Amino acid sequence: MNPYDNLKKGERGAWVSIITYLALASIKLVIATIGGSSALRADGINNATDVIAGIAVLIGLRISRKPPDRDHHYGHFRAELIASLMAAFIMVTVGIQVILDSFQTIIHSNDQQPSWMTAWTALASSIILIGVYLFNLKLSKKIASSSLFAASQNNKSDALVSFGAFIGIIGSQFGVYWLDPFIGLLVGIIICKTAWEIFRNASHTLTDGFDEDQILEICKTIREDEEVLKVKDIKGRSHGNQTLLDIVIYVDPKITVEHGHEITDRIEAVLNKKHNVPHAHIHVEPNPIK
Repeated sequence: MNPYDNLKKGERGAWVSIITYLALASIKLVIATIGGSSALRADGINNATDVIAGIAVLIGLRISRKPPDRDHHYGHFRAELIASLMAAFIMVTVGIQVILDSFQTIIHSNDQQPSWMTAWTALASSIILIGVYLFNLKLSKKIASSSLFAASQNNKSDALVSFGAFIGIIGSQFGVYWLDPFIGLLVGIIICKTAWEIFRNASHTLTDGFDEDQILEICKTIREDEEVLKVKDIKGRSHGNQTLLDIVIYVDPKITVEHGHEITDRIEAVLNKKHNVPHAHIHVEPNPIK
């Protein structure tokens, strides 16, 4: 499938996140004010900031769809990775804020008992966000979108935040007031951990890091061609949701240039079909005489 079509599909996931977060943030902030829940209020503010992360992902996907121009010969696919980094920075900011707020609540113990309505709101939010997480996760894997995968991990973290708020509110109903800030602390740590993983993966790809196991699998596929005598060298890098390869193979030195071209065409077709590699630069060299 055309990578530009995949990116267009990815925008659906970004829009789902943005609309969901806008709705949840509005509902939570209103109900938190009526029901007197600081946990739900913090969760609502968290969702409001997530709207920004969703917009960043949407912008990254839109820019990635721009065709190649005179100073972007390979297109703009890496804009997706920049969007992933922005989402990670927003997530770690929220995570640190959740941790600090939890410490503040522990230090200044608050015995306020919010209404049951706030608990059910937090639980419903958690269930909704799990649904959004599963939708975006499935879509990100289908179209190989790093920024949408980052958005799905953010959805999962927010579902945990909402569930943590639910547990904390329930605990306060039974006088266990320390449960709310304690769970908030754990959730903040989870958010920061998720942000670090997204940042690590995006920065690894931006610096042309590539999965060594995938290289070995691709190399194995190339060797299966009976006219490839040896794979001399192979390098890979990711360009947004595309894989780019530089390959050097040894072939029979007596074949014609046309025959060598036929071999590379055959290998390119196999790599595209089996490994979803649309671009492979294959250099043919004569097998050295021993």
